[in-house]
Amino acid sequence: MSKDKVIIWHNTRCRKSREGFKLLDTIAGEKGVEIEVRDYLKNPPEPQELKQVLQMMGKSPRDILRKQEKIWKEQFKGKEHTDDELIALMSENPKLIERPVVIYKGKAVLGRPAENIKNLFE
Repeated sequence: MSKDKVIIWHNTRCRKSREGFKLLDTIAGEKGVEIEVRDYLKNPPEPQELKQVLQMMGKSPRDILRKQEKIWKEQFKGKEHTDDELIALMSENPKLIERPVVIYKGKAVLGRPAENIKNLFE
């Protein structure tokens, strides 16, 4: 029988992402769930994948957009963007995606705060 797998879009340089991973590691260990760590900065989601994950989260692109990133402020802030345009921008510039994103059994959460991750396992 194959093990359940949970996926985390992770940035090891981000304190909040590390906190989320630490909690996920504890929960996954208790539940016997395998963790797949995805460095989404090196392996960004395609627009369609990002759209699917947003649907799993019940969120819009604006809900997980990092508006304090330099690239956002310099190139995109103050302009009108459709959801599809934001998704494309986030796919092309993954630094704009808030982290960590955790995906498990057809559901996804933003691990900010880290406690949100617990909701996937209830």
